[in-house]
Amino acid sequence: MKRTLTIVLALLLLAAIPSPVFGQEEVLLSSGDYQYRILEDGTAEIAKYNGQAASLEVPSSLDSLAVTSIGYKAFENCESLTEITVPDSVTNIGEFAFAGCKSLTEITIPDSVTSIGAMAFAGCESLKEITIPDSVTNIGISAFFNCGSLKEITIPNSITNVGDNPFAMCGNLNQVLVSLDHPTLATIDGVLFSKTDKRLIWYPMSRNNTVYEVPQDTLSIDLNAFYGCDNLTGITIPDSVTSIGRYAFAGCESLKEITIPDSVTSIESATFAACRSLTEITIPDTVTSIGDQAFISCNSLKEITIPGNVTSIGDKAFTFCDSLTKVTIPDTVTSIGGWAFAFCDNLKKIIVAPDSYAQKYCEENGLPFAYQ
Repeated sequence: MKRTLTIVLALLLLAAIPSPVFGQEEVLLSSGDYQYRILEDGTAEIAKYNGQAASLEVPSSLDSLAVTSIGYKAFENCESLTEITVPDSVTNIGEFAFAGCKSLTEITIPDSVTSIGAMAFAGCESLKEITIPDSVTNIGISAFFNCGSLKEITIPNSITNVGDNPFAMCGNLNQVLVSLDHPTLATIDGVLFSKTDKRLIWYPMSRNNTVYEVPQDTLSIDLNAFYGCDNLTGITIPDSVTSIGRYAFAGCESLKEITIPDSVTSIESATFAACRSLTEITIPDTVTSIGDQAFISCNSLKEITIPGNVTSIGDKAFTFCDSLTKVTIPDTVTSIGGWAFAFCDNLKKIIVAPDSYAQKYCEENGLPFAYQ
């Protein structure tokens, strides 16, 4: 069940990361086991590795062109790789560059690298340790997603930007080490924060705590910040928080209660996806929209009242909410996405205002409704 959930959440997350755009008729060049493209500065970016090596040293040049970038999905799903050395000509490791390299236990990143892209090492299940060099300034969204063997990582002072939860689903990651004098980041009781904009970036899955209070003065909770933290049963969010990112609490299977402050104005896509123990939630009157898949597979949610300022409910917002029996939708709602209440097998009635958009939606989709 847990592996299935990981796959489902990963697919939801992938939809949130846009793919890079290449020319429609781009021609890749070949050199040995590599395909590459020529960048604007005349250097080479590895586009695809086609070999089956277990231990590999990436070449510093291809056809006399310096290799400066490991491109999008260049080594994706190279399951034979156990160790790899990146040459010191490389400055960029792109999105999904080593994603799905399940056997990779060791990688050497040179001091020349300045950026690690989104999902770069996603699914590197055997990777136990990795050293981020002092040259790196950027770590992308979910860069180490589902690196289940990773136990400790140090973020150097050179890092100026960390994308939303780079360590989502790293079930054995006990700590992220950040120096006390780090210019942009801090850990508070093991939780990673941005000093500059007061973001909660990452809450460790491996913590045994069942309740957590987000510190006062926190302004935002990042995309997938609590992703898969299934030990948590309760979370309190202070009214200083104005933004909660997509997938922020997705896969928190034990979460029973959560307080959303009046400072929050929207429930983003998949924010509570697969929170299977969530029995009730109060959406504050300040919220104006509920995103796609916001409560998908919240199997224990029984009733929900949409507040009076909400104008839109996204696609599949409550799909697979098996225990949902009653929903109240105000006449302010003018948009309800497809399959919003699909597979809600126990939904007996949706309370609507006469002649409202919600009534028309129910009639068109064969959903039971009653008037307020």
